[in-house]
Amino acid sequence: MKKELDHIDHKIITALTDNARISITELSSIVNLSRNAITYRIKRLETLSIIKGYTTILGNELAEDKSVVASIMVYRKDRMRNNEVIDYANKISEVQSCYIVSGEHDIFLLIKAPSQKRIHEIWQSISNLKSVEDTNTVFVLSQTK
Repeated sequence: MKKELDHIDHKIITALTDNARISITELSSIVNLSRNAITYRIKRLETLSIIKGYTTILGNELAEDKSVVASIMVYRKDRMRNNEVIDYANKISEVQSCYIVSGEHDIFLLIKAPSQKRIHEIWQSISNLKSVEDTNTVFVLSQTK
């Protein structure tokens, strides 16, 4: 069985990563699906070994943020007349911020994802949009503040 995840699966994974004890009812309201649909998707994610288990974190001093942070800077073919990238960014839960900027690129996306692979998937989707001319991706190596 191929492991294809959609944006709803990623929202579920993000919510469970933030709080593995979140109720199905609360998760249902976050993702905007019925409780039965959420239960089915979680069981499917477990069957596919996407979710391999749940854990307890003992305290903030012991917590280490394992997410990957990156920026994707996008140059669109027609900077003023196309919102395809912005529309896509609004649908992806890992996109923390989307800015229209001046300079060589015109859109700056700040992304926080569970893995480099997920950032690559997002980058690939953005790169394949018809309105995208070029991209530049930068990964955060460490945080100082």
